[in-house]
Amino acid sequence: MKNTFYKALALVALSISLFSCSNDDNSNDVSGSGKLVLEFDNAYGANDLILNTQGNTTSNNEVLKVSLIKYIVSNVVLTKADGTTFVYPKSKSYFIADESSADGHEFELTDIPAGDYVKVKFGIGVDEDQWKLGAAGQGDFLAKADAAGMMWSWAAGYKFLAFEGTFTSPTVTAATPFMIHTGKTGTDYNYTEVTLDMPTKALVRTTITPEVHLITDLSKIIDGKNKIKLSDNNMGGMGAMIMGGTNLPLITQNIVAMFRVDHVHND
Repeated sequence: MKNTFYKALALVALSISLFSCSNDDNSNDVSGSGKLVLEFDNAYGANDLILNTQGNTTSNNEVLKVSLIKYIVSNVVLTKADGTTFVYPKSKSYFIADESSADGHEFELTDIPAGDYVKVKFGIGVDEDQWKLGAAGQGDFLAKADAAGMMWSWAAGYKFLAFEGTFTSPTVTAATPFMIHTGKTGTDYNYTEVTLDMPTKALVRTTITPEVHLITDLSKIIDGKNKIKLSDNNMGGMGAMIMGGTNLPLITQNIVAMFRVDHVHND
């Protein structure tokens, strides 16, 4: 009886050991390549963004109702726990985040070397070197950006970010349009890059596709480090249009701070 009990105990221990090894194999097999998903979740301050509905109040007591937000995400670089980096191929590294589009929230990166990734870097806009390749050097992305309304013209270049809606303020009591577009203006190119730490490692494996969930706080666009009053840019009551001038570099500085990695799913 005693021997039977110990044999049964040994079988249970062996089963647990085999199960543990089986589980560990998936996460410890750091070879080959896999995929990684970047998910951009737009918010305004502490609230999830809902287009055309809620009012969003700035520190200048201006209330915004957002109808459109789009921005170009580009030049993705992933950093492993050992400090080595993987530069995603530029030919595949241009995406358009669009709150109104089902395809504008999640971007799948393919052929990522297996590894434990702890940082992600990306650009907002199209880098100047890419633009200097000319229209013929943009591949399919030029047509995609044009169809999405993210071009001013080829000579003027891409819109890096488009943020639109209506606003009211203590001095502008009727709902008035606002339109903020960033991009190349004169000699200022206004392309910027963002580097973010991940709160937990993204485990890229042949059997695991991590999803990196980023929160984009749109309040930072005009209410970040640099405070921009739409009321001060209201052109004769016709609307606030910021597409150049001294405000655009300030908004570009704000954009750097509007992203954070909220969490990582290793499923």
